[in-house]
Amino acid sequence: MVTREDIENIALLSKLFVDESELDSLTEEMQKIVAFADTINTVDAGESDFDNINNLSNVFREDAVQPSLPPSMILSNAPEQAEDHFLVRRRA
Repeated sequence: MVTREDIENIALLSKLFVDESELDSLTEEMQKIVAFADTINTVDAGESDFDNINNLSNVFREDAVQPSLPPSMILSNAPEQAEDHFLVRRRA
């Protein structure tokens, strides 16, 4: 059972301000959430395996080396450059 004190404690730990007029409605809502979570916990899934419902194995693509752009092309729009590097202003 969720109490007003629980809601006040959660608000304090979360550093949230909860108006006194909202405490009763928040307590009811939190109680509904906890009751719903309890309902889900009581469901018997039996032997069902919900981990891989789409039967996907490895959906990642293979890494393939791709040719890169030449440094001169990459640096062509840089306002300042030195050798093969971008020059940026130092921030204090």
